[in-house]
Amino acid sequence: MFVKVSWVAVTIITLFCVYTSAQIVSQVCLGCICEVSSGCNTTIGCSETVCGPFAITWGYWFDAGKPTLNSEPLSDNAYARCVNDPYCAAAAVQNYMTKFGHDCTGNGVIDCEDYLRIHRLGANGCTGALNSKYENRFKLCLQTFQNQ
Repeated sequence: MFVKVSWVAVTIITLFCVYTSAQIVSQVCLGCICEVSSGCNTTIGCSETVCGPFAITWGYWFDAGKPTLNSEPLSDNAYARCVNDPYCAAAAVQNYMTKFGHDCTGNGVIDCEDYLRIHRLGANGCTGALNSKYENRFKLCLQTFQNQ
């Protein structure tokens, strides 16, 4: 019995480690990107070209591998359903950063600031300037939550 319980515990720990290591964007970083994108408003819906709390475009969602809510098959409203759901939208951000993440700031490290820049300015435009209000809100969020 002990061997069976130990094997189950090892399996759960291994799966947790694999899942955790697969997330390149930390929970704090995701939260701050969400905060500066919409105030993390989960009921914001769609406006013009962006949807959801992370303000994701259809192209971003497409490039992120078109994740769907509850792994449902693609439907006509799969994009809006996913990016308006905070968990599916966060998965889209993770996928996008896995695909396009790189050092935008030139400091030799790929970190949350790079992810924010890629999210806001695009993978090819991330070396550009961020709106100062947007950038300051982001830095305040990181300072507030990174040390907790």
